[in-house]
Amino acid sequence: MSQKLDELIADFEFLDDWEERYRYVIELGRALPAMDDALKTPATKVSGCASQVWIYSTIEGNRLKLQGDSDALIVKGLIAIAFMIFEPLTLPEIETVDTPSIFAKLGLKDHLTPQRSNGLASMVARIKADARVVV
Repeated sequence: MSQKLDELIADFEFLDDWEERYRYVIELGRALPAMDDALKTPATKVSGCASQVWIYSTIEGNRLKLQGDSDALIVKGLIAIAFMIFEPLTLPEIETVDTPSIFAKLGLKDHLTPQRSNGLASMVARIKADARVVV
């Protein structure tokens, strides 16, 4: 796991309750760099999400550079978490990530609505598909 992900897990463990954790996820989303509206196209829109979600990937070296946005603050925070997981990894490593165990470690599995869980799974599937294009 990356240092960012280790820090995220430690932050989640430090926070006492899920209300604080949700606020933290929203803060992560607010800190996500703005995505140019020109990149919000049907090609970058992630299907399977209840909220509108866009993810745009480019290749830099052997890694994905990710940009994303959502019309929902909590979902934007989930995008930020997904980016923390995948951006430090090489393209081949992305495919091997066991995201269900990471989300379980963060407690997301038990505290997201089924719609949000499905949306998060769709985001992960998009990122892995984008990485496979060049692997």
